[in-house]
Amino acid sequence: MTSVEAPPAPPAPPSQDPVSAQPRSTRRAVAGALDEHFELDPGFIYRATALIRAGQTDQVRTMVGDLHYADMANLLERLNVADRRAVVDVMRDGFNPDVLPELTAEVRDEVIDVLGFEDIALALRELDSDDAVYLAGKLDPEERTKVLARLPADNRVLIEQGLAYGEHTAGRIMQRELVAVPNYWTVGETIDYLRSGRRTPEKFYVVFVVDPKHRPQGVVELHRILKSKRIERISDLADPEIEVIATDMDREEVAFLFRQRNLTAAPVVDKSGRLLGQITIDDVVDVIDEEASEDILKMAGVRSTEDSSLYRSIMTTAHSRFIWLVINLFTAFLASSVIGLFEASIAKLSALAVLMPICASMGGNAGTQTLATVIRSLATRELNASNIFRVMWKETFIGSINGILFAAITGVFAYFWFDDMLLGVVIGLAMVTNMVAAGIAGMTIPLVLDKFGADPADSAVVFLTTVTDCVGFFTFLGLATWILL
Repeated sequence: MTSVEAPPAPPAPPSQDPVSAQPRSTRRAVAGALDEHFELDPGFIYRATALIRAGQTDQVRTMVGDLHYADMANLLERLNVADRRAVVDVMRDGFNPDVLPELTAEVRDEVIDVLGFEDIALALRELDSDDAVYLAGKLDPEERTKVLARLPADNRVLIEQGLAYGEHTAGRIMQRELVAVPNYWTVGETIDYLRSGRRTPEKFYVVFVVDPKHRPQGVVELHRILKSKRIERISDLADPEIEVIATDMDREEVAFLFRQRNLTAAPVVDKSGRLLGQITIDDVVDVIDEEASEDILKMAGVRSTEDSSLYRSIMTTAHSRFIWLVINLFTAFLASSVIGLFEASIAKLSALAVLMPICASMGGNAGTQTLATVIRSLATRELNASNIFRVMWKETFIGSINGILFAAITGVFAYFWFDDMLLGVVIGLAMVTNMVAAGIAGMTIPLVLDKFGADPADSAVVFLTTVTDCVGFFTFLGLATWILL
């Protein structure tokens, strides 16, 4: 049975500090700390900052000591470097380790620098195993070695085992603390065991039923245990249709499984099928949020969530974006070379220079809509081999319909603007062609990238923009040269 000793704490005497008496996970913000949107109130932050700068350490400790760990992380991120360091130093003795995984990378590094190796080692001992592995994985190798050396052997081994799994695998995010009972126990024995607190984690949602080799045979939700008679066998209550997760499963696969099966928790097993840990819904929510954020940022040319951090230095952020912008620069030269082919036509009819960005930009916008839809469908697995051709025809028709509508609108504007009927016809034909091409490109580019193992969100936008620019410029200028000149 894999769990961590966690005997129930005795009730706090009346003289005990009310902040330290609260469980870490249940601390809430003081009155007036949050606004109606559950964000830290600006007035609260202002008052806390004033106390920090006035050196009122006792008042600071009283004011922020009972904040929920997520709100405390939010406060630290809102403060400047000096004030942030002062708060961490004031709260050192009662610093909640759960704050650390909530912080952005740059702020977390500053906080770790203030706390030092001994306090970080103590934090790793108090955190749940999955959070401890996450935090240890964010340390520099040299720092990690020094911190792990200060841990007891059992904690160190668990963290090292977690770090041995791939960064984006189930093994890296699994929690070792769980409740597992033999399949021959009764409900009464299970309840007595849970109440004893001998080896039960601080919080749990399900009980795993295991065989003598510690392989999961089923899962029982707590409400079923509480509603059943003591004499019933726990194995009779267990759901045998258990979704077992391998340690090397990609975390996106885990998130998909939880969403499809509406899971609260799922067991993680090794190659022999032995129960190692569990993944809970709170960890999956973090995975979904991180993966969605990364896809959105990649489509904008930002490589990762850390590259988008508001707390990174100017030079570091500029460097991380430079490479992507260089790639875009080369694709822009490619589109410009298409324009260069029709330099003489543009010189003869200046209206072409005015109208050609409209055709290219409309194609790019239409293609981006298709691209975003396809990338999301790939991520959620709504798009697959069974419906790929139907979706492709759909996007082609959508491009055709919108192309015809906008061709009519743009053609009319071009006619009244330049008093040239043929010019309106030319841009209308080019608009239809480019928007159909944009729909097809927005569909096929992410599919091709996904087929070859590349992340569509990472590079599809560059290819799409290149296609719509080149097709738009070439079609419009080509038709204008043929019809008008």
